[in-house]
Amino acid sequence: MKIAVFAYSRQGCRTARRVMRCLEGEELRGYTMARFREPDFLPIPPSPDFYGGVFQDTDAMIFVGSCGIAMRKIGPHVRSKLTDPAVVVVDELGKFVIPILSGHIGGANALAGRLAGELGAIPVITTATDIHHKFSVDAWAVENGCKISDLGMAKAVSAAILEGDVPLCSDFPIVTGLPGGVVSGKAGEVGIRITCQTDEPFEKTLRLIPPVLHLGIGCRKGVSAEAIRRAVGRVLSDRNLDPRAVKCAASIDLKAEEPGLLQFCREEKLPVSFYSGEELRAVPGEFTPSEFVRGVTGVDNVCERAALMGAEKLIVKKTVLDGVTVAVAAEHWEVDFG
Repeated sequence: MKIAVFAYSRQGCRTARRVMRCLEGEELRGYTMARFREPDFLPIPPSPDFYGGVFQDTDAMIFVGSCGIAMRKIGPHVRSKLTDPAVVVVDELGKFVIPILSGHIGGANALAGRLAGELGAIPVITTATDIHHKFSVDAWAVENGCKISDLGMAKAVSAAILEGDVPLCSDFPIVTGLPGGVVSGKAGEVGIRITCQTDEPFEKTLRLIPPVLHLGIGCRKGVSAEAIRRAVGRVLSDRNLDPRAVKCAASIDLKAEEPGLLQFCREEKLPVSFYSGEELRAVPGEFTPSEFVRGVTGVDNVCERAALMGAEKLIVKKTVLDGVTVAVAAEHWEVDFG
């Protein structure tokens, strides 16, 4: 994590050093008032844009001082739970640790708990689901790498959990007991579905989407990124698969320099791997054969075999559109509420 630590007095600097020792291994930068000239701390410049720049460029901001100082510095820059960094306040003596922004999605609650444990301080957690020992759906999603289908729906689910039990269904095996405020169910006014699909079984459905899908892509030489995007989009849409569930792409090494494929993966922020014909032939299973593909690549099927590299099962077989072949495979994934 990229973490900025701020202190505004000599005592604050001493406590800030303790905080920074607790976070060894993170990418840390300490700041204090220029007049102190404290070693290990950069001076806080008078620029009005300074805090906004730090707010945009860090994963967490820790203020050693009062909550009021922190709120005045970050207030103009607060935008969204999905993008704002974690903001935590530690008093000058290191007795209390208070998350004040992005408690769940940004990880401020978890960071506060970590610091409190190391400092021997008291974490002051105020988010309702936490203090009532109920399921924090957004925090669980972040901890488990899941995308949240709709932030407004996440708020509605959290509010419903505080009033009573909310039904949950999962397309993946649940290997632990359910957390407080959640029961097994597939119907109701408000509910949670853990899935890669876009179907919504509840009247108001919050989908938690694990990124476990692998795209296998084959293409004609010179095909455009837009053609690949259309083919992938069609395959996902036809099977009701959420694009946010896609984790990576793969193809044969003969396509490692294919401009359109590389551009598509870059624009979609998808890591892409390329495998030799020998590696693809070694993938076990039954595949849709093509003599033409075998003659060009030495492999009977590129996209299905490539999709299965590092995945468990093929869920969409070879689909052809405008010179592009697409297959989709899914990793093994389990739901753990422990």
